[in-house]
Amino acid sequence: MNRDEKAAVIDRIAGEIREAGAVYAVDYRGLSVAQAADLRSRLREADAVFRVVKNSLTERAADQAGAEALKSVLQGPTALTFVRGDAAVAAKALSDAARTTQLLEFKGGLLNGDVLTADDVRSIARLPAREVLYGQLVGTVASPISGLVRTLNALIQGLAVQLGQIAEQGLVSGEAPAAPAEPEAAAEPEAEAETSEPEPEAAPQDDTDTEETQED
Repeated sequence: MNRDEKAAVIDRIAGEIREAGAVYAVDYRGLSVAQAADLRSRLREADAVFRVVKNSLTERAADQAGAEALKSVLQGPTALTFVRGDAAVAAKALSDAARTTQLLEFKGGLLNGDVLTADDVRSIARLPAREVLYGQLVGTVASPISGLVRTLNALIQGLAVQLGQIAEQGLVSGEAPAAPAEPEAAAEPEAEAETSEPEPEAAPQDDTDTEETQED
């Protein structure tokens, strides 16, 4: 590799360091070409790339990118994973490959500029994916709101039932309910007696007087 080719590699690695949200370093000794290809395929799901570059070139790239802290993990055969997507998914892909192959020992790395130890990377690998965390957060925030909505709906339904019952009784129609009819008082016996008593008949006229009158 000539000077120009080395300079191109350094520029490329420096650019990937700047763009990456996380950088994971592993010892790749013993990893076959087929295993490396399978790992690269898994890492694409997290928008991550797996690079094997000479430590000397990576150190110069770290200096150029202002990530000098990354140089502490560049001891022995080192492969770097540059993560632009979900850091947890990328760490999990590396962890699964390490468990399957019994290779890929974690060395550490960087996360948003902060230095990571090997244990830190393993802890990140146990985290849920970003979408799962977002879903849990939304569920936690929405849970009290959902409870409030259910409570309000129950209160509104109960109020509607009560108003319906009141309406059936005529208490919300705008008119006062009719007063119950009072039973008619029974007629007094003495009044009935007075009413039913027949009037006295007129005295009969004297027939003699009548005849005398006719004769006159």
